[in-house]
Amino acid sequence: MHAQQFASDNYAGICPEAMAAITEANVGSAGGYGDDGWTRRATDAVRALFDTECDMFLVFNGTAANALALAACCQSYHAVICAERAHVDVDEASAPEFFSGGAKLLVARGADGKLAPGHVTSLAEARRDVHFAKPRAVTISQTTENGLVYRPAEIAAIGAASHAQGLHLHMDGARFANAVAALNCHPADITWKAGVDVLSFGGTKNGMAVSEAVVFFNRDLARDFAWRRKQAGQLASKMRFLAAPWAAMLPSGGWLANARHANEAAARFAAAVTRIDARLLRYPTQANGVFLTLPENLAAALRARGWVFYTFAGNVSRFMFGWDADIARVDALAADLAELHAAAANAA
Repeated sequence: MHAQQFASDNYAGICPEAMAAITEANVGSAGGYGDDGWTRRATDAVRALFDTECDMFLVFNGTAANALALAACCQSYHAVICAERAHVDVDEASAPEFFSGGAKLLVARGADGKLAPGHVTSLAEARRDVHFAKPRAVTISQTTENGLVYRPAEIAAIGAASHAQGLHLHMDGARFANAVAALNCHPADITWKAGVDVLSFGGTKNGMAVSEAVVFFNRDLARDFAWRRKQAGQLASKMRFLAAPWAAMLPSGGWLANARHANEAAARFAAAVTRIDARLLRYPTQANGVFLTLPENLAAALRARGWVFYTFAGNVSRFMFGWDADIARVDALAADLAELHAAAANAA
């Protein structure tokens, strides 16, 4: 067993509630390809959670959820508006373009990595001629790649701007649970009530094994999605093993408890960093990610002590906390950072 690391919340295993649900589903036989009680209960649980009628499809991973959701919104000659460093642009190997048959991503550049209504309007109106891709969708990440959270009013403003231009609004919710926990809001308040047409609802980072839900609030967009999912190789033959954790964790509140713990671990580490040197914090800590601007020598010293984390352009180092974050390990990371920071200051 390796010591816990905070490079990614994907490092976490399956949470006990999800594992118990899978084990329970493993007794006896059941229909394949979603024709089973667990998938039906998971669908009902999603509808109850969002307090609305919607269509839900389970896929294996977040890239498929995002790419197929956007493909459902677009034709090959369309364009998708997104923020700079949006996951769909920088971390999905052109999957949205591939599965849509070529839809172009239009990137808006903002100081904090968030999309704003003005970005939507300006990019949608910049070119209307037949020689350029026609904007058809907008996508936002909740939480963002910088760990920031869109508040309900922000999403509603983006939704209004999108719909005014005849665009569909997609939400990349790989860490949607963390956003709901951070905002302490009803899931509907940051989705369909705010104008979101389709959501990629992350289960993997929330303690499940290999499961994401594509949730269509605009049910017209779900037409033929079952065939799109099948064609993409994302239709699980033994669907009950993807569905069982959703059927268990949504009604119990386990999904939200997992997210709250992850957020609390991040807040604890961020508070420790603030005591060490608040200037190290690159972005406000709003969910389960802490982003630090670490000098190269300090980052190297942390790695030399065995810590694993990602560093992006500009010496921005990311620490992600999962549902299973061990508070003792969080404190150990903070203690090492404090000791190494003090040593570097004394050497200077």
